Amino acid sequence: MCGIAGIYHERADRAVDPSLLERMNDAIAHRGPDGDGIHRAEGIGLAHRRLAIIDRAGGHQPLFNEDGSVCVTYNGEIYNFQELFEELRGRGHVFRTHCDTEAIVHAWEEWGEDCVTRFRGMFVFAIWDSRQQTLFLGRDRLGIKPLHYSILPDGTVVFGSELKSVLAHPEVDRSLDLQATEDYFALGYVPDPKTIYRHVHKLAPAHTLCIRRGRPHPAPRCYWDVRFAETSTLSEADAAVELVERLREAVRIRLVSEVPLGAFLSGGVDSSAVVALMSQESGRVMDTCSIAFDDPAYDESGYARQVATLYNTRHASETVSADEVDLVDRLAGMFDEPFADSSAMPTFRVSELARRRVTVALSGDGGDELFAGYRRYRWHGYEEQARRLVPAPLRQPLFGLLGRTYPKLDWAPKMLRAKSTFQAVARDTVEGYFHGVSVIPDELRRSLYSDRMRRDLGGYGAIEVFRAHQGNAPADDPVALAQYIDLKTWLPGDILTKVDRTSMAVALEVRVPILDHHFVEWAATLPRTFRLRGAAGKAILKKAFEPLLPNDILYRPKKGFSVPLASWFRGQLAERVRDTVCGSVMADSGLFDRATLKRLVEDHQSGRSDHAAVLWSLMMFDSFLRQDGQARGTGLGYAA
Repeated sequence: MCGIAGIYHERADRAVDPSLLERMNDAIAHRGPDGDGIHRAEGIGLAHRRLAIIDRAGGHQPLFNEDGSVCVTYNGEIYNFQELFEELRGRGHVFRTHCDTEAIVHAWEEWGEDCVTRFRGMFVFAIWDSRQQTLFLGRDRLGIKPLHYSILPDGTVVFGSELKSVLAHPEVDRSLDLQATEDYFALGYVPDPKTIYRHVHKLAPAHTLCIRRGRPHPAPRCYWDVRFAETSTLSEADAAVELVERLREAVRIRLVSEVPLGAFLSGGVDSSAVVALMSQESGRVMDTCSIAFDDPAYDESGYARQVATLYNTRHASETVSADEVDLVDRLAGMFDEPFADSSAMPTFRVSELARRRVTVALSGDGGDELFAGYRRYRWHGYEEQARRLVPAPLRQPLFGLLGRTYPKLDWAPKMLRAKSTFQAVARDTVEGYFHGVSVIPDELRRSLYSDRMRRDLGGYGAIEVFRAHQGNAPADDPVALAQYIDLKTWLPGDILTKVDRTSMAVALEVRVPILDHHFVEWAATLPRTFRLRGAAGKAILKKAFEPLLPNDILYRPKKGFSVPLASWFRGQLAERVRDTVCGSVMADSGLFDRATLKRLVEDHQSGRSDHAAVLWSLMMFDSFLRQDGQARGTGLGYAA
């Protein structure tokens, strides 16, 4: 695992500033403490930070082909590199290392832009082909690894693994993207391909960008997609057997490493399944790590210990408490833009814990999205049934009225908290799902913004992010539609971003076998009833692992990797929340309505409402504003 950066100039005779390229590379030194490398040539500069995992002696980057005409800087793992070596050798290519990086160089020579379709793994890379005067950027199918870029007015392209690397270039415009800000307060993250900055972008998952000198810069090109289509003819019993074997193979190819390797173990179904297969395939004692919470309502560490005992792993655990909120500023520095998933705190802590023992860790991420494990999929299915029973001309005014008038009973049992359900049913399918996953509902977001912010948004709403994916999503199955949207937004924007930044902050590589694209493609063909049955998600996954895991691991109620913010913000952290949300940075930004900020704090701390997620989003945005202002040497430009 590594970090990459680079600068491309339209004019070949314009030299890349070596000190600037080094600063961009140094900004991501945490991603690769084992070495660095720089290549500069005709208007191009490529940089690399290395975390040595495979071919530690020979895998230095940037890496070249035989005659030095093609160069690559790369972050990730190509798990089928040995098969590619054999195929490419048969076509006359000569290899000098045993590192997967070299497969990328020769695959580009052989297949050009289509080389990405040959790679199985997680990756971002930049290729410079001096003969073709071409810069080629590529990102893996699911978006496990990140790449950010900015195209300057003169055609210069600046790119890097993290925003901080791109922002090290003094000509990159740091103007705030107000639409991305609206997306953040709706979703809790800035979805691809946006960043919080108007002129900096993420290369979206399964996309490439090919820039040829002397030609207009094209838009990024999509090279892969997943289709949720119930085409499998397997019986449930046969599908369960095949699921285990396919996931076993995905785990097996991710055990190749020249450094210590372990796993995250939360005690949930996904991570437990991965640990079970790792233990069987590795033939040795594995290291596992988990996080505990001092609030028993959130603590699953006992289940993690149960699985660790069953598979005789060397297990370590640490406890997260309210003191962890001191990580706010540090987290803001990891993500470089607002990021409101509070589980980043325990994810960072478990990464720290794992890094003291191993250099590579496998995780169970992706199981909820692929096998409909989130409760929101079940509720979305119920809501869609209600939509189909009541004609839209009657449904919208009826449920809209109920949604407006029914009280918001955050303190009540879930069955009595119907306000959000009424509001969702009044909407169409995509709007209903968007409403269900929004961190801050539409009405509250509108009241949160200042008059100027609302005016400058010009009617834009974050629902447009989901609408953009709607055309490619399954049209006849609301649950599959929700899963597809999550695979395009929530998974890369939140889950994988969280894991990448928190793990790479401590130079830990995390591999994600459930998101092997072969496994994803196969799982997407299974019938919906194999994924979601009644009130139970992950039906086929749980059935498949009954021989390997106890029932109280597989069939207990899902808690999720969440943090007890609501109680913290009314207790130990009450003063800090009030001082931050109602403080000068937020007030002076010009983005927010001060009376609404004050009301949110008061309503939460009085117990009238649960605004924990909203307040955390505001606290993380405050931290972003402060760090961005420090980097500029001035306040936020929007408020000026």
